[in-house]
Amino acid sequence: MEDLVESILDYVRADYTDYAIMINGEWGSGKTYFWNNKIRNKIDSLSFNGKKYTTIYMSLYGISNLEDISKKIFIETTQLMDKNMRKYMTSHDKTSIPEYAKTGLDMAHLFGVTQNGDKMDYAQFFSTDDKVLCFDDLERANVDVIDILGYINNFVEHDHIKTIIICNEKELSTKLKSSNLEMKTFIATYLLDKEGTLLTADKPMVEKIGEKIEYVFDKANDYERIKEKLIGETFEYAPKFNYIINGLLMRYETNEDLIRFLREHTDLITNTFIKSGTRNLRILKHALNDFKKIFETVNKFYPNTNLRVLQTMLIFTIAVSFEIKAGKITKDKFVNISSNEEYKSILVSSRVLMDNRQFYIKEFDNNYYFNFKSEYRFFKFIEVYVRTRIFDMKTFKNDMEMIIQTIDTEKLPGYKRLLTEEYWKISDDQFPYVIEEVISNVKNGDLKLIELVKLFAYFSYFSRRKLIPYEMQEVKEIFLDGMNLAAETSEYCDNIEEELSRIGIDVGEDMNDVLQHFHELNRKLKIKMYKEKAEEIFKCIPMKMEVFYDKFTTECSKTPILNYYDVNKMMQRITCASNEDIMKIKEMLLIRAKKYRREIEAEIPFITELKATLDEYCAGKEVNIKTVTLREFANDLENILNLYKDLPRRRIYTRKKAIDIDSI
Repeated sequence: MEDLVESILDYVRADYTDYAIMINGEWGSGKTYFWNNKIRNKIDSLSFNGKKYTTIYMSLYGISNLEDISKKIFIETTQLMDKNMRKYMTSHDKTSIPEYAKTGLDMAHLFGVTQNGDKMDYAQFFSTDDKVLCFDDLERANVDVIDILGYINNFVEHDHIKTIIICNEKELSTKLKSSNLEMKTFIATYLLDKEGTLLTADKPMVEKIGEKIEYVFDKANDYERIKEKLIGETFEYAPKFNYIINGLLMRYETNEDLIRFLREHTDLITNTFIKSGTRNLRILKHALNDFKKIFETVNKFYPNTNLRVLQTMLIFTIAVSFEIKAGKITKDKFVNISSNEEYKSILVSSRVLMDNRQFYIKEFDNNYYFNFKSEYRFFKFIEVYVRTRIFDMKTFKNDMEMIIQTIDTEKLPGYKRLLTEEYWKISDDQFPYVIEEVISNVKNGDLKLIELVKLFAYFSYFSRRKLIPYEMQEVKEIFLDGMNLAAETSEYCDNIEEELSRIGIDVGEDMNDVLQHFHELNRKLKIKMYKEKAEEIFKCIPMKMEVFYDKFTTECSKTPILNYYDVNKMMQRITCASNEDIMKIKEMLLIRAKKYRREIEAEIPFITELKATLDEYCAGKEVNIKTVTLREFANDLENILNLYKDLPRRRIYTRKKAIDIDSI
């Protein structure tokens, strides 16, 4: 960013220029903020070759004629010549006159009113070599862009005034193409009809009309021509969002609790902002202002709300703000969702039903909560506040009471309190009971395997600080034994890093043995899971083939599921299938291997053994459609194996035991 600042200053310092420069960036990305806080002051304080530069800033937003621009320049210029005005603005740290005041000044000049009889300093007024003009919001003017650029060109080409134009060229291009679209479409249709090409079948009608509009009304080319003449350099404004977001947070420095929370969760803010798919910092600024109200209200009425709930509120506030205010959705997408429970039920039903609302909610959840697990992900009071600007206290309290009943309560099991709250929020009186309750859960194998790993990190931490009456070795033995019991009822965990990242304390070296044991048990659970999945899918052959095709293609395309099934059982099922299904299966396996050969490489031993079994089965058999079909099946298995001949082997595969695909 400093390089961009220096490049702009180099342009200002240049002895002679006959061109303007452009700063291009998306709406809301902070271009105006960049001008006001990084560029303007440096130019105003710049002295070069005996000249002290003065900036004149104008927003073209809403300008409806060129005379308005002249009026703005006049007012901005004359304010610098009026001694009393300059003295007032300096003493009050003002850099520009408010718009309402400009109206008064405009009327004063119209009627010949002067300030204390001061006469205009024409020498200063006509001096141009120390002025720097800045035109902002070019794409938001209500005047033809070509006319505005032609107007600006007078200052640049004839007066050689340093000129900076700030705009969003992407929106400018859209504006140029979409202006008077109905009229353009009518004329283009008329011309095509006169040419006799409107109804010809060589191209779709929409495409022909679009091409004719572009040919006849090519404003974009006019823009490019005048831009080439006027603009010497275009700088792309692509801010470093971490830096800018930190700047946005500075406005909350007086609120110690809020600023501490926001600073600790800058990554959440940044990630949610990036996931919005926009660069609109203006919306983010408004969202953070909304969250200030939410945070303060929650802390006032429900001061013991757990950290995870507050984190989710932050994500949800930013996410909903972008979805609604960036025009990505209509406001009614969330209107009919009354609670978190209904939100979650929509997510479940979206797998079966495909109406637009359900599809959108699923996409929203997958986007903003990807890699962020939270039971409570929808807050009606926040959605209403963002959508209507009304903070409904009744809805707020309903939401918070429901949260208390489901998540944020001292009635929660001890292990959940340790995993979802900051442990120091547990009172000294309650803490020993929580510890003994969790120890009992661990010894009985009541908890999930991954939960034991996370809990061990806390108990290790507590033991090192003498917060519990257990030595480290004793804690480790209790947890290792408990993990063996928990593995009997736990499921395989495939998002280990994400789960472990939620541990809210420093992890010590004591974790190494526990993690190693966890990975061993988790690998066994993975093998068990895939064996069960293989049995569930392949038992559909030959009686439920439609179910088999669906499950295999949707759940196992990239998974070496064959490696977890018995070859002889597969052989029996294939030979009992119809000839048509045998052909379908072999074609499906071949296509899958070509597409995902690296992902399913671990199936090589199974395919090798199945081919040998098929060859043996078909040897000496009477020639009929079935045996020919099975031989072709075996040939395609050979073709699959040939796909791997040019791949370097990463390990030696064996059928003696199931292979853990993560280790490949």
